[in-house]
Amino acid sequence: MKILIAEFAVGTDIEKSLIPEGAAMLKTLAESFVRVGHEVYYPAAGVEIGAGTALRSTAENFRQVIEREAKKCDAGLLIAPDGMLPELNRILEENTVNLGCSPESAACCADKLLCTEILKKAGINAPEIAEEAKEGKKYVLKPRFGCGAEATYLVTEFENSGEFIASEYIEGEHLSVSLIAGKKPLPLTVNRQFIEFNEKEGREGKNPEETGVSGIKYNGSLTPYHTSRKDELYEAAISTVKCLDCFGYVGVDIVLSDLPYVVDVNPRPTASIFGVSRVMKEEIGELLLMNRFGTLPDSVQIEGEYHFSKDMLGELFGKN
Repeated sequence: MKILIAEFAVGTDIEKSLIPEGAAMLKTLAESFVRVGHEVYYPAAGVEIGAGTALRSTAENFRQVIEREAKKCDAGLLIAPDGMLPELNRILEENTVNLGCSPESAACCADKLLCTEILKKAGINAPEIAEEAKEGKKYVLKPRFGCGAEATYLVTEFENSGEFIASEYIEGEHLSVSLIAGKKPLPLTVNRQFIEFNEKEGREGKNPEETGVSGIKYNGSLTPYHTSRKDELYEAAISTVKCLDCFGYVGVDIVLSDLPYVVDVNPRPTASIFGVSRVMKEEIGELLLMNRFGTLPDSVQIEGEYHFSKDMLGELFGKN
């Protein structure tokens, strides 16, 4: 089969700081599909990953390249900022078989306010959305339409804004569940996320308050993370992807406290796939195709563990 994998950072070269993570995900997927006998094509504005065939692209023609090349391929997969996924997945679906989430599902996940409301209505634990700050409380302030820990802050005060939402801060372990969503969701691993709180990197400007603001940054993960509560975490993640009608590789971010609280749903491959592929005996590419065209196994085989940081990804992919 011919597989198109379009990753936004590599395909546009707009945000160079995102290229190491993007290239790591793209290379992981491309190499996996190639190992099981498929041809891979990917848009590239500058960086090439050494697997598959690069298709020249720019920030201006990224969408057009996806549309043009998808017509020549048997299936495709997109990795892009969550707010862009609905449109790009629609372009993909109109021209080939989409191995990822539908545009409608991606749109639900991208809207953090709507996503939280849907989860809570389904009885899935998620942090409460706050209308106003209360004394002695901490809140996570993040873009309503955002990607991972991008522009995310720990605050004690905030002002309501249509662009940002504030949710209660939950003390606990920062974890994620990587799984393949579909008719028969398949959990892959629980991952520990390394989250850094940096008081020196508060948000600029007057809203939210400049004082008492800490930047929240993701700095890699450990895969797998061994915990006696794995089944509980898998159950929460499976309920989440079913509720949101997700499909394909999904990363569900969870803070594990007295209960597992779902804090974010990534309807696309995440950086954790870089670690998952190194400890899982099955090929992620083959699993994604089985999910769309066949039947997934009941479980996967995990051996060893793998830890990576964003700095490490920068050293591996930042100088290509």
